[in-house]
Order: sequence, then structure tokens, then C-alpha cells
Amino acid sequence: MTTELTGGSKGQRRREAILQLLKQQGRITITEMVERFGCSEATARRDLEQMEGVYPVIRTIGGAMYDGMGTMRELPFAEKEGLSILEKEKIAALAATLIQEGDVIGLSGGTTNFLLAKLLKLRKGITVVTNAVNIAMELAGSQIQVVVTGGIMRHNSFELCGPLGEGMITNLHIGKMFIGIDGISAGGGISSYSEQEAQIAKALIKRSQETYAVFDHTKSNRNSLFSVADVAELKAVITDRPLSGDLAAELERHGVTVYVTD
Repeated sequence: MTTELTGGSKGQRRREAILQLLKQQGRITITEMVERFGCSEATARRDLEQMEGVYPVIRTIGGAMYDGMGTMRELPFAEKEGLSILEKEKIAALAATLIQEGDVIGLSGGTTNFLLAKLLKLRKGITVVTNAVNIAMELAGSQIQVVVTGGIMRHNSFELCGPLGEGMITNLHIGKMFIGIDGISAGGGISSYSEQEAQIAKALIKRSQETYAVFDHTKSNRNSLFSVADVAELKAVITDRPLSGDLAAELERHGVTVYVTD
């Protein structure tokens, strides 16, 4: 990539060295950056923020990871949970405002939907249909009615998948379905790294009146391996940065509402 990062030559050399470390190690922490380069934590965070906009770098809570694959790959839930956490919290908060008492909503797996479930714990008069064990457990003890689909649990995501769950879903009527995704693009629609999760997501969408894709900016204009739904099947998307290019045009063409956090 030929685009240069802003800043003086010393800062540019430091960021180039950080990039080389990321390529070698796959990830780096703020603490490591401070120790290696003698910079402040604030400078280290600014470096990563600038690099994320130019290079295939994804910020995490305590540092960053390198994403040189160009397509989204599957990570364990515990590792996903630390990626873009502040952005995901804002997306979850915005999604929560679209849910009212009396709603029957669906929550697929994923860290953003897990954060949404945390916000819903204090609510009442809502029914949640989910195929994610961790989301069901998060809502345990609340005044939310929880319906858990069957299936075999995938350990990376805690999602229940397979024919058992798909068969149960055919008997359900879901109002608003919130789908966590691994990628979204104009041509590829929404996609998932896992074939099993893609299949269960398709079943949930089929039984829903409205589908909302929830994702942070790192998923935009990315294709994962397995297709879940075309853009035209969505009611809305909820994300943390304004969309642009072909994706924005395709959403507008199909009348898909775009919600962007402040």
C-alpha cells in the first residue's frame, strides 16, 4: 500500500516498525509499544488509530492485531470480544433503542449481540429467541422470556447449529432479527465464516419480519466464505461509521435503513 500515514518522519518510522512487528507477530500490545519505542500510551494509541485507517490493522482493547488476509476469518468468542469493544457497545446501545416492550426479537451469536443482551437484562415484556448459549445464560434471571433453539454448540461462538435447531425455528414467528455478521459487501451481502452458522442464520431470517445486521466498521466491504443473505433481504443495518461506495449505494437502492452511532 502506497498511502503514507500522517505525521513527522520519526512518527512515520515508528509506525512502519510497528507494522513490521504486527506482520511478524500477528498482534501487539500498547505496553509492548511503549517499551519498544519509548513513546507514551497516548502516542501508541494514536499510532494504532492512524494505522487502522491505512493498513490491515484492527484495534483491540489493549493493542492491535494484523489482518493481512483481506477477508474476515473466524476467531474464538473471547478474542472477538476484545475487538473494537467501544464501537460495539455503541452499536448495541443503538440497537436497544429499536426494541420495545411486547417485541419478539431474535439474537444470533456474536459479541455485539451479546452486549445487546446485557442491555436488555433490565427490560421486561420482551421475548428473545436465540441460538447462542452465552446470550441465553446472560439473560437468565431477568424478566425476559428466552427461547433457545436446539442443535450442536460451536465452541468458537457458543452458537447452536444444525438440523435440530433449524427444524425448531420453522415453528417460530420472530418480529425483529438482529444478526451478527463476519462480513458485508454490495455483491456478497452478509456473510459468515462458518457454514453451520450461515445455515442457522438463514433459517432465523426466513422466520423474521425484519432483519437488522449489526456490525462494526471492520466488517464493511468484506466477504467471508459463506453467504447468509442478500442486502435486499435486510430491513436495516446498524454500524459505527458512515458507509460509502458500492455498499452504501446498494443499501440505498434497496431501501435499507442505515443507523450509525454518534
